[in-house]
Amino acid sequence: MAAAVSELRRAGDLFSPQAPVYVARAPGRLDLMGGNVDYTGGLVLQATVREATEAAVQPREDGRFVFSNPQLRECGWRDRAEFTLEDLASEERVRAAVGADPGMRWTAYAFGVFFYLRRHYPRAVRYGANVFIRSTIPMNKGVSSSAAIEVAVMSAAAEAYRIDLRGVALALACQWVENVIAGAGCGIMDQAAVVLGGERRLLPLLCQPCVPLPLIPLPAGLEIWGVDSGVSHAVSGIEYESVRAASFMGYRMICGWESIPLQLDESGVVARWVDSRWNGYLSDVPASVFREHYERRLPEEVAGGEFIREFATHADPYSRVLPEQRYRVRACTRYSIEENLRIRLFVELAKSQSESAWPLMGELMYQSHWSYTECGLGCAATDRLVELAREEGAENGLFGAKVSGGGAGGTVVILGRQDAWAAVARVAARYAAGNGGVTPCVFEGSSPGADRTGVTVIR
Repeated sequence: MAAAVSELRRAGDLFSPQAPVYVARAPGRLDLMGGNVDYTGGLVLQATVREATEAAVQPREDGRFVFSNPQLRECGWRDRAEFTLEDLASEERVRAAVGADPGMRWTAYAFGVFFYLRRHYPRAVRYGANVFIRSTIPMNKGVSSSAAIEVAVMSAAAEAYRIDLRGVALALACQWVENVIAGAGCGIMDQAAVVLGGERRLLPLLCQPCVPLPLIPLPAGLEIWGVDSGVSHAVSGIEYESVRAASFMGYRMICGWESIPLQLDESGVVARWVDSRWNGYLSDVPASVFREHYERRLPEEVAGGEFIREFATHADPYSRVLPEQRYRVRACTRYSIEENLRIRLFVELAKSQSESAWPLMGELMYQSHWSYTECGLGCAATDRLVELAREEGAENGLFGAKVSGGGAGGTVVILGRQDAWAAVARVAARYAAGNGGVTPCVFEGSSPGADRTGVTVIR
């Protein structure tokens, strides 16, 4: 990044040679286990990838914000955007500014950062900034490209404005930007992994709302890969939102049957509904209790309009219940509860550092993948990749595979022996042969999270 900053300074295009430039780096992540329980208070287990986003921020002396992201030309999007301090006057104003042109909607993840900082630190953010972004993380692959933009820009901007923002507070701030400004109902998992992850380390994260547990060394001899299905994934997509909404519909029904009142808690960074028994966390319902008392009472499917007439709200500020949409309430509620149990088992097996645990960890991944399909987040492409990994099997060093992140496309994560690259390559080659010969992107290796790399100042 130093060379790019020097070139931009020489060209006089973005950065002034008189003021320092603050540079931060944030990696992408692979969702090893967890997927969609981060918004229901579950435990998740995350790993970083080698690919990363870098952001360079230089404060200005006026009220303009200038963003440059040259790589976006390849997507047909606008690679340069400008805003003013006046655009940060309200949530509605900033959303209108970033949504004015479809080609610059990516700025919601970057300019939204400055709205958050301006709202919470108005004395610090009195001037605009120049922002340069570049990334090696492919977009819409389910490896947290949006979270990496938020975290890299937020880290660099906070340092530039002399704001102390890191760790859990940094992750929660970036989640707020994605929820409120970008309009994507993600949980905390992506941002926390990008901030707190470590090289060849697994991050267990209890999403209540964001409690990082000690990093677990990836067992010696074990490796994680990601294979891109080529099917675009988006957290703002209808499949993801429908599954999230269905989970909260099930939670709302259970609380109703138990006569447990719900209350909107806006005391934290991200607003949420809470109750007196599970504190708003559906994943805290024990699996045995769910099976015995609630599973058979929940409808397999329900129309959104029918649910709204009976319950009024589904107790989630960040997803919609559409009247004509049908929701898989039973499967999505079951996933939120049983996936949490699978992850807890997986974490204990990983902590054991025992080679005999690897096939069991793989089996839990296969179970997790199937549960995505039950919820409506499966797709033929990711199913095919998982099938190919299973066919290679433990005899060729591959123990398990599952779709990563929000599902409905994106990347499949594979767990295997460190020397099983040949098996992963065969999976990719066989997948390409049935997919028009297009070789999928394979993610291999990891890198430190944003907190571990810190912010570099180029003077």
